[in-house]
Amino acid sequence: MASAAALAEDDIIKKRLLIDGEGDGDDRRLNRLLRTFLRFCSPSCPDEERAALYQKLFVLLAQCEFAMGKLQMVQDMNCKELENYTDLVNKIESSVEDAHQKIADSREELTVATQIRQNRQEYNALVKVIQQHPDRLDTVQQLEKLGQELTDLNAKKEQLDDKLSLRRKQFHLLMHSIYELQGVLDDEEKETAMDMS
Repeated sequence: MASAAALAEDDIIKKRLLIDGEGDGDDRRLNRLLRTFLRFCSPSCPDEERAALYQKLFVLLAQCEFAMGKLQMVQDMNCKELENYTDLVNKIESSVEDAHQKIADSREELTVATQIRQNRQEYNALVKVIQQHPDRLDTVQQLEKLGQELTDLNAKKEQLDDKLSLRRKQFHLLMHSIYELQGVLDDEEKETAMDMS
C-alpha cells in the first residue's frame, strides 16, 4: 500500500510538472484566474469585492498574456533555431558529401599518380638498359664495318683457297714428277745393274 501511494504521489508530481511547463507557476496562475473569475461571476459576491476582483482579473489576464507572449517568443526562437540547425545540418551534410567527393577524387588522382610513378620507374629502368647498349646508328655502322670485314675476309679466303688449290695441283704435279723421275731412276739403276752383271 505504501508503494502504491508513493507511485500515485510520483504520478501527481509528474503531471503537475508537465502542466507547469517552464516552472513559472502557469498552472497556479490559471487556477487563480479561474477561481477569481468564478468568484466574480458568483451572485453572492458584493459589489465592492466585485470591483476589486474585476481589477484582479485584468492583472491576472495581463500576467497570463505576458506569460503566453513570453512562451510565444520562446517558441518563435525555438522555430528559428530549428531552422538554423536544419540549415546547419544541410550545410554539414553538403560539406560531408563534398569531402567524400574530394576523397574519391583524391583517390583517383592517387591511383593515376601511382600509375604514372610506376610508368616512370619502368621507363627509367628501360632507359638504363637501353643506355647500356649502343644506339642504332652505331650498331648499323658496326654491322656495315663487320660486313665489309667479312666480305674482305671472304675475298681473302677465296684467294687463299685458289692459292691452296694451285699449290695442291703444283704439289700433286711435283709428286707425280718425282714418282716418274723415281721410276726413271729405278729403271736406269736396273739397266745399269743389268749392264754390270
